Amino acid sequence: MRISTRAHYGLRMMTELAKHHGLGPLSLTTIARTEHLPLAYLEQLVTPLRRGHLVEGTRGLHGGYRLTRDPTSVTVREIVELLEGPVAPVECLAEGYAPGSCVREPACLSRGLWGRLQAAVNDVLGGTTLADLVQEVPAYRLHPVPMLPTQGQRRPGGRAGPPAPYPPEAAEVLACPTR
Repeated sequence: MRISTRAHYGLRMMTELAKHHGLGPLSLTTIARTEHLPLAYLEQLVTPLRRGHLVEGTRGLHGGYRLTRDPTSVTVREIVELLEGPVAPVECLAEGYAPGSCVREPACLSRGLWGRLQAAVNDVLGGTTLADLVQEVPAYRLHPVPMLPTQGQRRPGGRAGPPAPYPPEAAEVLACPTR
């Protein structure tokens, strides 16, 4: 079972908004830069989150997006379901499944397992808020990793060449697969 890029990136965007909660709107450009995500993809993800009343947008020079509720009241499950729909590890547990559609249904020995998995995933996602995620992060992760020059770009002082190494505190951020 894998979490889609859509849900993963959407959650990363929402955690950035949670970290910035109460400080005014945050632009998608800033989120994209901070989280190293494609801006065009974030623009697609924000639409269902706005329609689901989890974020609201402000236009203009100092515009951007902000959470409509406190991060303590926004669950990961709400975000995932707005972006992906309900969690269903197998078709027979999905919303809209017509009972009896599967010929194996009466004798299926694994449906109970998938039902327990679905309940456990929903419990974890529903019991985890944006505030929980932000509180789990070490303080240095609350700030963007500095963008360093790539091969051929000029570094401060005008020298060209390979990029400088990342600072030691960035190593864990770069190695973290959920970031």
